[in-house]
Amino acid sequence: MATLNVSNHKSDILSPEVLRFLEVLHKTFESRRQDLLTARIARQKALDNGQLPDFLEDTAYIRNDDTWKAAPIGPGLQDRRIEITGPVDRKLVINALNSDSRIFMADFEDSTAPTWDNIMYGQINLRDAVRNQIEFVNPNGKTYALTEKGKETVLMVRPRGWHLDEKHVSVGGRPMSGAIFDFGVFFYHNAKVLIEKGHGPYFYLPKMESHLEARLWNDIFNVAQDMLNIPRGTIRATVLIETILAAFEMDEIIYELRDHSAGLNVGRWDYIFSFIKKLKAHKQYVLPDRSHVTMESPFMDAYVRLLIKTCHKRGVHAMGGMSAVLPIKNDDEANKVAMEKVRQDKLREVKAGLDGTWVAHPDLIPIARQVFDEYMPQPNQIHVRRDDVHVTAQDLLDINVTGDVSEHGIRDDIAVALAYMESWLNGKGCLPIHNLMEDAATAEISRAQLWQWVKHSAQTIEGRSVTASWLLELLAEETHTAKASSNRSNDNKFDLASQYLATQITGEENKFDEFMTSLMLDDIVAVQEKHKL
Repeated sequence: MATLNVSNHKSDILSPEVLRFLEVLHKTFESRRQDLLTARIARQKALDNGQLPDFLEDTAYIRNDDTWKAAPIGPGLQDRRIEITGPVDRKLVINALNSDSRIFMADFEDSTAPTWDNIMYGQINLRDAVRNQIEFVNPNGKTYALTEKGKETVLMVRPRGWHLDEKHVSVGGRPMSGAIFDFGVFFYHNAKVLIEKGHGPYFYLPKMESHLEARLWNDIFNVAQDMLNIPRGTIRATVLIETILAAFEMDEIIYELRDHSAGLNVGRWDYIFSFIKKLKAHKQYVLPDRSHVTMESPFMDAYVRLLIKTCHKRGVHAMGGMSAVLPIKNDDEANKVAMEKVRQDKLREVKAGLDGTWVAHPDLIPIARQVFDEYMPQPNQIHVRRDDVHVTAQDLLDINVTGDVSEHGIRDDIAVALAYMESWLNGKGCLPIHNLMEDAATAEISRAQLWQWVKHSAQTIEGRSVTASWLLELLAEETHTAKASSNRSNDNKFDLASQYLATQITGEENKFDEFMTSLMLDDIVAVQEKHKL
């Protein structure tokens, strides 16, 4: 029987029936998850030894077969022009559902630090929202509740990636997969209620690196549906293409999930991080300052065009990504410039043929909606086949990006990574920095760039070689500045965040963790165990 390492939890969210359901999923699939994680390590070693990503020879028959299609579009998913995303905080869930978006993607992954409170209350919040029973009262007495529109918004859930464990639940002494836990708890409680509402259990699947990882999800879906006597194919899942390796297996990923597929998404920020991480040993793939790596960069443009062509060929949605720009208060001129950047970003997406886009703030919805309504009056653009697109492996690796490495860019990367890691250690998975919404993906770009620049002795535009000792000096300066300006002088965690970041920016082969969230996980688990539900 699964062991729950908490006591006195405040709901039946983890009833004995739910734990038995999770136990079956764990025992059936955990060994495959571990094998796939081991395969990731082997693949990284091959890349570090000189191999470059390429399309798979043994699955060419799937890519070249024009006859197969994915399942028909799920109920409520025909028109996905605006999707809002955010963490599973109770007030934010209500606000997102009440916004003028068509879909809310509730995120247990990059924008949620997986403390036990965050995960458990997140599941409670979504269960209440599915039943239209969610309310929140602010300390000032203001009450938040679902509007009639909010009750109709389609809900999608993003569980954690395959690499993260849920250490509060173990089976046979081994921690459960965070992905299986997030999916299983939500699915058990809400699948049938969602079906009754006319939608269904819908998911976003993050950070996959191969079609075999998609096959694992598909098998989990089938077993879960069978256990609850729900017809196979009821689940729909959109896969975020946010790793460079997955970009070479898009057809195969849709194929593995074809009975459950709701398309693919342009996971732009994680994709840039993955590009750096997977090709970190290759000097020819050193990127300039993060601000210069845009969606117009050749490798990013090729990735988007291939994603659209692949999805529409298979009859599923190709979903756009999220602009990190946020509204700027108290500066009308700066806000006007920022909002124009958002408009241009969404205009590029709809003209390319994407079927919808993401926003992280309700104030951005009118801008995105105006653009998509003008250029996509119909529910989607799946009919736009993009037969003109021919993307090669070389195109997906083309980093002919204009820009330099600069001290300003280095300091910015340090500041972003440090601030995000400190926030994460305090249990918050996203925060605004410099009028941009930063989450784990954008912080990972910063960390990876710093390591890459040291590894390959990058030269700044000012003429200085990037060394580990210099970055550690800058980190000390930025840590001092962050602590001095923090409004939490007594309980901030900048020193701890700085200690972690210092281990990641030296350019040393054995000092670059796969994910910063895995690196810091034990700290927030240890903190959370002192405050058990």
